[in-house]
This record gives sequence, structure tokens and C-alpha cells, in this order.
Amino acid sequence: MSLLPTDSNDRKYIMLGLRIVGDFGAIIAVPIVVFVLFGQWLEGKYGHAPWFTISAFVLAAFLSGKMIHKKAKLYGEEYKRLDKNVIIDKKEKDDRES
Repeated sequence: MSLLPTDSNDRKYIMLGLRIVGDFGAIIAVPIVVFVLFGQWLEGKYGHAPWFTISAFVLAAFLSGKMIHKKAKLYGEEYKRLDKNVIIDKKEKDDRES
């Protein structure tokens, strides 16, 4: 028994969903980790704890939000194209069967 469906149309939707989850996870995690580590390094060098870390976190969260908004628009367009292609494929399949 396969975890993914054997129908190629269903498989396309699932693969798009998995790609979105992975992409959004990376967009959220990577900037926050990098910026917070940079903020902690600045605190070790200059003091002023915890202001550098808090500032770095807020900046990373803002940048992540902007990137997710941009990517969500792109994935929305990709979903519409995929949905349109799936509808066309189903119509062609129905025409061949009849």
C-alpha cells in the first residue's frame, strides 16, 4: 500500500502541498535562527542584552512574513494553473472513454 495516491492528478496536488509546507517552514525557521544567533553574537560583543536578540527576532519575523506573503501569491497562481490543467485532463479522459 502506497502512502501517495496512484492517480497522477491527486499526486500533483499532494506534491504541491508538500512543497509549500517545506518552503514555508524554511522561510520561517532559517531567518529567525540566523538573525537571533547574530543578535546574540552582537550582545556578546557589545552588551545591551536582550535588545539585539529581540530586535533581530522582530526583523526576522517581519522579513519572513513578507517572504511568505510573496510566496503565497506565487503558490496560489501555481495552484490555479494546476487546477486548470487537472480539469482539462479529466475532460480529455472522459472524452476518450465515451
